[in-house]
Amino acid sequence: MAMGRAHVSTHQPVAGRYRLLEIIHRETNHICWYAEDLGAGENSRPCLVTRTGLPEETTPGPGRRAAARLLRTSEAMTLLCPGRIAAVVDAVEEPGVLWTATEWIDGTPLGQLLAEQGTFNYVRAARIGLELLDVLDAAHTEGITHGELSPGQVFVREDQSVVLTGYGLAGATLAPRLTAPAYASPEQARDERVGPETDLWSLGALLYTMVEGRPPFRDRGRPETTLKAVDRLPLRTPVRAGPLTQVVQGLLRRDARERLTRPVVREALLRALGGGSDAAAAALPAPRLRGVYAAVRPGGPAWSRRTMVAGTALAVVTVTVAVLAATQGLPGTDAGGDAADAPARPPASATSPGVGTDSPAPGGPPAPAPTPSPTTGPPSSSPAPPPSAPATALPPGFRRYRAPEGFSVALPEDFERLDTDRQGDLAYRVVFGTDGDGDGRTLAVTYSARVGPDPVAVWRDDVEPDLKESAGYRRIGGIRATTYQGREAADMEWTAYSGGTRVHTFGRGFLLGGGRSFSLRWTTPDADWRDRENEEALRTFLRTFRPGSA
Repeated sequence: MAMGRAHVSTHQPVAGRYRLLEIIHRETNHICWYAEDLGAGENSRPCLVTRTGLPEETTPGPGRRAAARLLRTSEAMTLLCPGRIAAVVDAVEEPGVLWTATEWIDGTPLGQLLAEQGTFNYVRAARIGLELLDVLDAAHTEGITHGELSPGQVFVREDQSVVLTGYGLAGATLAPRLTAPAYASPEQARDERVGPETDLWSLGALLYTMVEGRPPFRDRGRPETTLKAVDRLPLRTPVRAGPLTQVVQGLLRRDARERLTRPVVREALLRALGGGSDAAAAALPAPRLRGVYAAVRPGGPAWSRRTMVAGTALAVVTVTVAVLAATQGLPGTDAGGDAADAPARPPASATSPGVGTDSPAPGGPPAPAPTPSPTTGPPSSSPAPPPSAPATALPPGFRRYRAPEGFSVALPEDFERLDTDRQGDLAYRVVFGTDGDGDGRTLAVTYSARVGPDPVAVWRDDVEPDLKESAGYRRIGGIRATTYQGREAADMEWTAYSGGTRVHTFGRGFLLGGGRSFSLRWTTPDADWRDRENEEALRTFLRTFRPGSA
């Protein structure tokens, strides 16, 4: 992506009107000046003038398109977020360059602050992050993506409130990223379609830069080289982020569908801003799962369906508690209540690609936007289930089961407890199914009082490597961060062989707060996964489960 270079003279006003006085901030392909607007005659006014290089495109008029888009989008955002968006007063094209004039901003570019002061402590970074998130919330609600967030586009006032520039640049040309390629998202680096998740990646990169003193991926001189590094190189683990570690890593996931959603990010930033014990606990590393899971790895004829339940349920325990590192102690996490009656979202094999909403779940904090993944599994994937029955009614053939361990769930009438495993007060697992008739269906309910890291990373890095050693293992769709009953959750779905039969498993883990978690894991023969009664059973489990004796 070649960018034009223009000669700049501080003696020659830009567009015959704007006199450049002093460079305020400079980053790749983006320079900001303190300038004077001479258009008012003797009453010249201070303004901010920015030069952005434009790509060498084969189609005519990229600068004119960029100028028009920038003016239009900036006007919409200024009305949407008054005082938070720098009002664009002019946009002018010159060969290979787009000049933008905005009202003077009574603040300092974030990049300049970092250059002068070095790293920020996590409390200050969280405060600025929340300010940015407020603007992104408003923009994303209206379907507007920034797409060019960087330290040069963020101005910080004395009161730590922020003003954003650069809205309207993304999508104005054929270039995947015009400014600061080190802050581009992987999908931009691959020249794919951008959306709200792109801004969340850039927010994570800004948080990373504030606490670490360097961007997650350094600028390599040439935009195309930098973008290639963003797409291919591993993320350098943050070492100074403290309580922000998990939220930064959750935002900087290469798969856009796996990134933390805005409500989850907000909760984590608020906890870090509080700076209390919960925030400190969020930085603690979680116990590794691999050793535990290896002890129950499948092998030989003894690997029956019951052994498979015992072998993977403890892995699900770790997944259920994982998001707590970023959102520990969420409000509104009491057992029972109307939240438990919220209709459950179907597993990956039952969803279609699309964009979710941010509607809050009943009885809990605002729910993150669902991020369903396209089905990549075998043809046995389920179609979308019909709407759930009213929460107060059970389908025919189900009964409410209240476990002495402190949970309840509606089960098929012929289900009974097949296995119980307890590890002191830290964890237990109860497996339900029909014994001795070869039914092959099981529901495993697992409780844990331990805190783990981000659930998507645990599934991917700790659980899945061992699952891959199961005969015929195949994951369906992506590993998904989601919500359940207004609580943070993670889903994973896969197939494998057990005792010569291919089985299909859907697992969901969710947090209760205070380090406590539950998980539900439903397994059936893969050939029967689409049976109506099995779909009804999964919906019923998810709709009726209560993390208490309600």
